This record gives sequence, C-alpha cells and structure tokens, in this order.
Amino acid sequence: MKNQTSENQLRSPIVTICGHVDHGKTSILDCFRESSLQQGEAGGITQKISFTKYPVEQIKRICPLIEKQGVKLDIPGFMFIDTPGHAAFTNLRKRGGSLADLAIVAVSIKEGIKPQTAEVLQILKAHKTPFLIALNKIDSISGWQKGEQGVKQAIDQQAIHVRQEFDEALLTFQSSLREHGFDSDLFFDVTDFTKKVALVPCSARTKEGISELLFVLCGLCQKFLRERLTVSSEANGVILELKKERGIEWAEAILYDGSLKEGSEIIIASFGEPVITKIRVLGEIQPLSAKYTSVKKAYAATGVRMQLTEKEGILPGMPFQELNSAALETKRAQFKKEIASVLQLDKQGIIIKADSLGSLEALITLLKQEHIQIIKAGIGPISKTDIISAQANLIIDPLNAVILGFNVSSDEDLSVPATIKVLANPVVYKLIEDLTLWRRKRQEAIVREKMLGLATICKLEILPQYVFRNSNPAIFGVRVTVGKVKLGIPLIDTKGASIAHVKSLQHDKSSVNEAKEGQEIALALPGVTFDRQLKETRVLYADLSEVQFKQFKKNKELLSARELQVLEEIAQIKKFLTL
Repeated sequence: MKNQTSENQLRSPIVTICGHVDHGKTSILDCFRESSLQQGEAGGITQKISFTKYPVEQIKRICPLIEKQGVKLDIPGFMFIDTPGHAAFTNLRKRGGSLADLAIVAVSIKEGIKPQTAEVLQILKAHKTPFLIALNKIDSISGWQKGEQGVKQAIDQQAIHVRQEFDEALLTFQSSLREHGFDSDLFFDVTDFTKKVALVPCSARTKEGISELLFVLCGLCQKFLRERLTVSSEANGVILELKKERGIEWAEAILYDGSLKEGSEIIIASFGEPVITKIRVLGEIQPLSAKYTSVKKAYAATGVRMQLTEKEGILPGMPFQELNSAALETKRAQFKKEIASVLQLDKQGIIIKADSLGSLEALITLLKQEHIQIIKAGIGPISKTDIISAQANLIIDPLNAVILGFNVSSDEDLSVPATIKVLANPVVYKLIEDLTLWRRKRQEAIVREKMLGLATICKLEILPQYVFRNSNPAIFGVRVTVGKVKLGIPLIDTKGASIAHVKSLQHDKSSVNEAKEGQEIALALPGVTFDRQLKETRVLYADLSEVQFKQFKKNKELLSARELQVLEEIAQIKKFLTL
C-alpha cells in the first residue's frame, strides 16, 4: 500500500467496533487481523482504546469475495478503532461530527440489545453515524452447522429446528432494534442501505460470516462515504491517549485528515486557552501492528504518536490542527467555541469528571436525556476543588452534593467528607443507575430527617433495676426498643398521660444528644418522682401531636415496620385515626 495519499485518492475510512462487553468486538477485529490480541486482555475485555491500520491487501486476503466479484476498491484500507464496551469511545469527536466514518456494532445474537448496546445506538443516532450490525455468536445456536459457501447458504441449509431458533432470535432482535428507531434486515435482503441497517450473521470463533462482514463494510464505504473520505491539505486529528514510555511522554492520536510533518506546529483544544506546541518526534502506527516507526511525514487516515515540546494542558479526546500564524486567532476562536458547545452546563447541578473529551460529552449527553443538571464538568482525576464545589452544592441542594467519576480515579490522599457522595464507574449506564438510586435514597433521607427534626418516633423500655435518682430530676435506665430518643422530646405513658420532656441523656457515662434503637442509656426527667409516677410503668413513648402523626402517616413508606407498629400504638393511645 502506498504511504502517500494523492488529492484524487480517498483516505482510509475510520471504523469503530463497539457494543456490549463480551459480545465479541475484539474477537471480530482479531479475525480481520488474523491475530489473537483478545486473549491477552485482562479477563478477555478490552481495557484501553487501540487502533489498527488495516491495508487493502489484508482486506482482499480476508475477503476473497472482493476479487471473485470483480469489485474495484478505491479506499487504501481501514483505520479500525477498538473500544471498551461503554459508549464514550463511540463518542470520539472531531470537528464537524463523529470521528468514526462508520461503526460495526457487535451483538451476541442470543443476548440481543444490552444496556451498553443501547447507549452505543443512542450515540450513533445522535451523531448520524452510519453503522452495520455484526450478529455474532451464531455458532451458539444449538445444532448450527457451518456452511462452505458462505453464511447465506448456511442459513438456508440449517435443519428445521435450528433455522427456527435462528429466525426467532433474529426477529426478537429486529423488534428490539425497531424500538430504538432502526429498521433492519439481513445484509443480502437489504435493497436500500440508507433506510435499513444491514445485519451480518457471523461467528468470531469459527470465522463464519467474517468475509461477508468486510465485504458489506467495503461496499458501504465506497457507495456512501466517498465525499467524506476526500483528503484536504490541512492536518486534523484527535488526541486519544497520553502515555509515558521509557521516560518519554507521547501523545497518541488519530490523524483523520491531511498530512502531518515532524517539526510542524499544531494547536490543540483545551479547557481555557488552546495549547500551541511543536512535534519534536513523529511516529506512525504500522499496518496490523501495535508498533510505531519514526517518520518525517504521515498521511490521513492513520494512527500517530507525537513527542511534543509543550505538554501542559493537553487532555485526551481533544482535537488538534496544524497551525500557521495567519490562522492562529481563527483557530483559537474555533476551538473555544467547540469546547463550549460540549460543556453546556447549568446554573446548578452535579459535578462530573471523565477520562477524555469524548467520554465527557457522552456522559453529558446521557445525563441530559435523564434530565440531570450539571454545574461543573472536567477531564482527569477527582480533585480537592471538585470536593469544594460539591460542598457548595450542599447549601443549595443536597441532591447535587455528588461527584460522578467516569473511568477516572481520585487524587492521592483525597479526603471525602461524609456529606459528599463520590460515584465512580467505567460504564455510563451503571453510573447513571447508581446516581438515580443514590438520589432517591438521599431524598427519602432528607424527608425523613425533616420529619424527625420536628418529631420522633420512639418507644422506651424502662429498666427498673437502674434507678439512679428518684426525683428532681428522676434519673433511670431505659432501653431504646424502637426509633431514637432525643433531648427535649416529650414522653407519654401507655395511658397517654404526659410525663416530661427529656432533660439529659447519658451513654457509657458520657452526655449525648440522642440515642438509637438497641442502646441502653440513663434518662433524666425533670419534675418526675420515679417511685410515685413510674414504678408500675414499663414503657414510655415519644408524644406526637395529631399534625405530626398525620405527617408520619403521609410518609409511612419512609418508616420501618417496627416504627409503623409503634406509630400505630401511639395512635391508639392518643385515639387518633389509625393507619
């Protein structure tokens, strides 16, 4: 394959392979590459984003259908981006749209659309990224026999019960896909690829259907993406990762347009002012390899790594362009506008952090769909300033005193107060689930705290063997059997007679403001003579007004079964309407 792309040639389409964890994304790419990288991943799950330069010679090798049917390929190959399961990497962005020209969504035929697949579909739909679906693991259908003449013939030749199971799985999947707004059909039945998503049954394990997958991919690129694949003269790319190797810091990136030279000056978007830097050393990814070779010039589309003179402020996911002094101010303004369009924040809301601009944008997109407001967003670890921002939220709205960390860690020695919640997860949908659950429980706790701030449900068992003072005030032992007892609350006996307000509480010889269920404490009641008033009494209750009782009754779902029982007992004593 030629190293240079002329003005008349098309660049390699950038194809992202995405989908739910363990549905076979990397295994499919391994079939394309004739490698087995997937086995080397931790737990067989892709941990980091990676890309593969895939030359046209390899396409023809894996897909003999191309030469057999006399198809002339104009594209020089593919740039495959292999992603972890979550949607953030599907959301890799370039100026004007998605970084991916096309996507392969890997789906296990028997498992269908899982939450992460749904996320991916949302992102692809939002960015209008064309895609096809690899219906993987067809060999998991009981009794499936691999065909010798291709997957279409294999489907036709299956035994009746096998074909029935395949058809049922297919129809179930198509129905689910329709719910997400996409009509689909098996690739050989699609007559208009602009109206229907092509489904390619395949098996990464047996390699069945892999040739057809590549064939459909090539056809879609040549037919619908020609204009998009035309190369311009200006270098444009996206920083994917920042890595340190043998003491040298590298910025790994996708060059998606134009050409890039060693020594070129580039401008990289950032929060605040864009970063202006020079390429000290330029490396290019080798075909079907994870290795880089030093080059003087690289042509789109390809994977590069750059040793840069200025590194401060460079963040993963940020776009970059080659710079000439005449266009400096224009490019500055463009990048600032671009970052501002991603960070559409609210006047109040939660704090979010992510590992790259694409991740951040994906998280913002999905949180907005759930009507969750965001006051602050950033890239990198959760820091002390994030904690300070969350503490400020406590005053305005305690439900926003939370920090979401998407695929990020926390700064070392970071101290998180008990009043602040930090939720971290490498999967978007799980992170949003965790946030929704926490907010619901926090809201319930706020309502409960508000109710209990005005009144409390409490049942006390008197311990007559522990009378420390008979009167003025009476001091004696009690066990909190249900709820909590607090300073100042009024107590009644089982006949509804008012006894006194709690003057003081002692637990383990220390004064306390409250005591919880199960604790044994010393209780002081002013104006009470124990022998005369409480000698025959075994139980005391917190006194409630009818208004307070009705408030508890209205929010009874926030009370435990034991608290509800005590509330019922108080209602009977006070002759309120019962629950």
